[in-house]
Amino acid sequence: MKFQRMSMTSTPMDKNKMLHVVYRVGNLEKTIEFYKNVFGMELLRHRDIPEDKYTNAFLGYGTESEGKHFSIELTYNYGVDSYTLGDGFKGISLELPNIRKASKKVEELGGEVTFGPEDIEYGPCMIPDEPITKKSIATVMKLKDPEGYGFEATERVRRDPVSKVCLSVLNLDVSVAFYEKALGMKVLYKRSNVPREASMVVGLGYGDAEDSTILELYYAYTVEKIEMGDAYGQIAVSTADVYEAAKHVQEAGYNVTREPGPVPGIGTKVTALRDPDGFKIVLVDEEDFEKELAPGV
Repeated sequence: MKFQRMSMTSTPMDKNKMLHVVYRVGNLEKTIEFYKNVFGMELLRHRDIPEDKYTNAFLGYGTESEGKHFSIELTYNYGVDSYTLGDGFKGISLELPNIRKASKKVEELGGEVTFGPEDIEYGPCMIPDEPITKKSIATVMKLKDPEGYGFEATERVRRDPVSKVCLSVLNLDVSVAFYEKALGMKVLYKRSNVPREASMVVGLGYGDAEDSTILELYYAYTVEKIEMGDAYGQIAVSTADVYEAAKHVQEAGYNVTREPGPVPGIGTKVTALRDPDGFKIVLVDEEDFEKELAPGV
């Protein structure tokens, strides 16, 4: 699989930043308490939209302003207590200082540890080109939250502990090209998981993989179909101008699924599109997003 180097030409996507991932939960309060007590997250903000019968809760490790910290947006739809998760949203990776301590709280708060904590050996990256003899070892725990969403926690200290959001893809080349051309992301790494498992991952984003939340595309060699379910929502990305961003997406040969404009009840201007596997990405006007974060809004 070959990935082309992107042109250095300026585009409307140059100032993009990863903001948050959105998914639905049936028990909002239980999930909030789990994230706070197991992962050490803060409840950053909360909004209720009664006219549309839903509530949002944003959790993370610090201010969302200017994309400084990535957050998780939980959506509770009035009266809906369960969803079909599917297998397309692989989950979220966190880097925490003491995962053994965190593991002791998982089950008592309604979650499930599915692996570890245990040391895992990783092989070299293909991008960047690392020596074939290079190995790295990390202490890892895999778990499910009370809703069944997957998390992978690695024992490490990081400025923003949310390191990546992982999505399954059926055609790695096609998906990488989409995120590069339509959204202006850059390939940060490519790694084979063989022989540990028959899969390959590519990390993409807008900054250094060590200091920003990235998108990881997961390609399993034997998977021919992705079950999307109805639980996962989208990834939100800030952009300088949603109208110019929508134009850029179309000029790159992709479709906009939501014309740019304000969100009813909130007023923030957005536009939206879907990747080749159907995952939704919402581009959010960066100035409107900052207003949304202002106290009292």
